[in-house]
Amino acid sequence: MKLGLVLLGIALATTSPAAAKGLTVDDMLAMQRVGDPRVSPDGKLVAFSVRDTDLDANRGRFDLWLVGSDGANPRRLTTHPENDTDPRWSPDGTSIYFLSERSGSAQVWRIPVAGGEAEQVTKLPIDLNGFALFPDGRRLVVTMDVYPDGKTLGDTVKKDEAKAKAKVKAQTYDSLLFRHWDQWEDGKFSHVFVWDPARPDDAKDLTPGQLTDSPTRPDGGMEEVGISPDGKQIAFVARAAGKQDAWQTNTNVYLVAADGKGKPVDITSTNPGYDFSPTFSPDGKWLALTQMKRAGYEGDRQRLSVIEVATRKTRVVTEAWDRSANELAWSADGKTVFTAGYNLGNRSLFAIDIASGTVRTLVEKGTCGAPQAAGDRVIFTRDTLTSPVELYSVKADGTELRQITHLNDERVKNITWGSYEQFTFKGAKGDTVYGFAIKPAGFTGGKVPVAFLIHGGPQGSFGDHFHYRWNPEFYAGGGFGTVFIDFHGSTGYGQAFTDAINGDWGGAPYDDLMLGLDAALAKFPWLDGSRTVALGASYGGYMVNWINGHTDRFKALVCHDGNLDERMAYFDTEELWFPEWEHGGVPWEKPEGYTKHNPIDFVKNWKTPTLVVHGAKDYRIPDTQGMATFTALQRKGVPSRFLHFPDENHWVLKPQNSKLWHEEVLAWIRRWTR
Repeated sequence: MKLGLVLLGIALATTSPAAAKGLTVDDMLAMQRVGDPRVSPDGKLVAFSVRDTDLDANRGRFDLWLVGSDGANPRRLTTHPENDTDPRWSPDGTSIYFLSERSGSAQVWRIPVAGGEAEQVTKLPIDLNGFALFPDGRRLVVTMDVYPDGKTLGDTVKKDEAKAKAKVKAQTYDSLLFRHWDQWEDGKFSHVFVWDPARPDDAKDLTPGQLTDSPTRPDGGMEEVGISPDGKQIAFVARAAGKQDAWQTNTNVYLVAADGKGKPVDITSTNPGYDFSPTFSPDGKWLALTQMKRAGYEGDRQRLSVIEVATRKTRVVTEAWDRSANELAWSADGKTVFTAGYNLGNRSLFAIDIASGTVRTLVEKGTCGAPQAAGDRVIFTRDTLTSPVELYSVKADGTELRQITHLNDERVKNITWGSYEQFTFKGAKGDTVYGFAIKPAGFTGGKVPVAFLIHGGPQGSFGDHFHYRWNPEFYAGGGFGTVFIDFHGSTGYGQAFTDAINGDWGGAPYDDLMLGLDAALAKFPWLDGSRTVALGASYGGYMVNWINGHTDRFKALVCHDGNLDERMAYFDTEELWFPEWEHGGVPWEKPEGYTKHNPIDFVKNWKTPTLVVHGAKDYRIPDTQGMATFTALQRKGVPSRFLHFPDENHWVLKPQNSKLWHEEVLAWIRRWTR
């Protein structure tokens, strides 16, 4: 009898279906990350970068690829161990220029499209931050970090060598910003240069003496530098506030002669907010850019504007459109600008008619970006919750959507994805609020624990997007039903909805989150409301601390890089414009803005087990806030754990650190929802 039961058990084990394999952190690390597509001059080929993760080296490794704009014949163009990035086409379409550290320094290289060995183009004594190719195919615009009082590149080299030999490493500062994002200021600034092969060992500084960075730090790249089609003018972005940089958002677009004759001219001085992405039209008559009107507010609507180069007159094209334009690309005839923008839980692809301001949606669903015109089609990147980024194309009228790269098809095919659904509910102020719910991978019925994800920003969005730090499908792969809400303050729902969070951090957004979770529990009976955990980073981390003081409905919490004390956070952070806008002023004049919704005032109510995570190089929300959160939890006797990364900033980027982060977070929320 016993033998028969054993044999029956073996038979059942061998015939039962295998357990579903949902998305894991190892799957994410194995994905090839596609980016920076660049269409050839004839529109027939697309060059792009691909990042593979090298776990042993604990870094990403970038190569360049080519594919036909119709998806034909994808092939790797470079295979060097050093990173090859920023592909740019030669005007005749025969070569790809790119940035690489093959020589031990970041320099420009060139490789034939037909095949062959890469050759080094620049051999400057300083690392390049970025580059762009002139229409003549000879000269380059390059950006480099230099000391503003230096007359030559050699002056910067000598000063760096002297500092390296100095026994004292102390630094002195006379103004803010003395540190930014994850770096301390070292006295150097990124300047814009023109490099000519006729003078290969030097470059012409177009911004001599400039005491600010072009492109801007920490996020600006070569999208902030444009070259006119005739090669005579350079447009670039720089902050304009000087000693007020820490509490002003104002950036301006400047025009300067490419030969270096004359000083840069500010052509957006009348706009007090952000000006970004200067992009010349194909005929050179217009300069497209994005503009925020309100000074000091980084969450304002980004309008598409055009400047007539000859007269310097500015016209706002999308004043009537209640969405934000981001990356910009002109059509070949100069009548249309293609862009991507957040839109109801997606990042949609749009076409904007320059004459009328009419906006057409080309691709609504998923997360789209990096548009490039290619004949009568648009090449762009796209991802969804169940697919990492691949390249797509669509006709300029929005028809015939096609996927043109398939680098991750085999990896995606081997994963059981949690099916997802977008839903709406009546949130704070009676407004319609959007959210998503995802079933656990391989769901077969019953009740499942809930991972409730809270996005940062706070002017941000969690939507139909494959994220490498906060991927909802990772929690579905770990056996959780996953819910996330785009609360008041989120982007893509109109500017009034985004603005609603200003001065109300713990008000309407908190109400939305609680009402949204209630709505999800009512709509999706497979969610177990008695086994729910909440997780968030940045503003989401702040909200986790706020939640801990206002409800005990969650079994556990995860607070990543979150503020505990809004008053002290003002003095800790580097970009002061953010708290000054969000809380209505400086804390010594408007203390009520910092005390209205301050988590530290409700620590007395904390009782929910919490995992606290922070990076030591996070200067946006310094790790003392995380230490203080953990100290409060420990002193109150609340079960808690502190995960500290000495080599990470506001994000966890190193592959091995990311792997540990995901393992720790999943173990923590499983522990409290068994």
